[in-house]
Amino acid sequence: MKKVYLTAQFPQVALDELQQNNLEFASYTGEGLISHAELLRQAASADYLITTLSTQVDREIIDAAPKLKLIANFGAGFNNIDTDYAKSKGIQVTNTPAVSTNSVTEVTMGLMLALSHRMVEGDKLMRTKGFAGWAPLFFLGHEIAGKQLGVVGLGSIGKEVAKRALAMGMTVAYYGPHPLSDADAQALNVHYLPLEELIKTSDFISINAPGTPQTHHMFDAAAFDNMKDTAYLINVGRGPIVDETALLAALKAGKLAGAALDVYENEPEVDDGFKALDNVILVPHIGNATVEARDAMANIVAHNVVLLDQGQAPKFVVNA
Repeated sequence: MKKVYLTAQFPQVALDELQQNNLEFASYTGEGLISHAELLRQAASADYLITTLSTQVDREIIDAAPKLKLIANFGAGFNNIDTDYAKSKGIQVTNTPAVSTNSVTEVTMGLMLALSHRMVEGDKLMRTKGFAGWAPLFFLGHEIAGKQLGVVGLGSIGKEVAKRALAMGMTVAYYGPHPLSDADAQALNVHYLPLEELIKTSDFISINAPGTPQTHHMFDAAAFDNMKDTAYLINVGRGPIVDETALLAALKAGKLAGAALDVYENEPEVDDGFKALDNVILVPHIGNATVEARDAMANIVAHNVVLLDQGQAPKFVVNA
């Protein structure tokens, strides 16, 4: 019987599918993330590996797993895996695209609204000293209607963010490596801007781009110098897209009005400086943390194992 190893505790739907297809499986059940040493030990006897974005599958892990045929990554990203080296060893790597779109889109919009209306800051106030009562100039925020949203990365999530922002009365500019055709841009009611111009003119900037060498530190000190001091930054893409040292310095200097982060440059570590700022919202990488999204992701990773075990081609191979 082939062995599947799962590097974390996954939704039950994944385990049910593996069991129904007579696959032996074991899961890491310890506290926190699985250690590199433990993964080395478990990978040695695994035919299939189901892993998470937070688990590094490097050359050492791959070399320790002579039977390994598939690494099914639980997430749309896959920069935690040495995909090229896996391919050289005949190991396919898959991901779980698209199924996170609704959830990440909703989190993006929620963070934007929470920032502009100071909701987290208000919650903190009510849980501590409270307030003296309604007053005309008390605790003012900003409406998002009539403002420009700059979307960085107009993939499936970026497009859905754009649609929701437009429905709420915003205008939408976007930047990405592959601009839409004029017809598609008109149909979506968005307009392309070079990155520098998007940063300079947007009231809100939503980072929905993938983590690549080209996007690493795309938002650096120079970018923050160009932002409106009334603008807000939301990062639900990948942490290293933002130079967090530069972001913290810019926030302290008042070069932007605030920021909301769901992903972090050195995840899961977060600079304590951000925690001290009332105009920063920090959430623990919950972009796709819904029952619906995680069940859909679990279905994909388990089904890909079953497909390959039955001699069929898995879906969403990223290193073909």
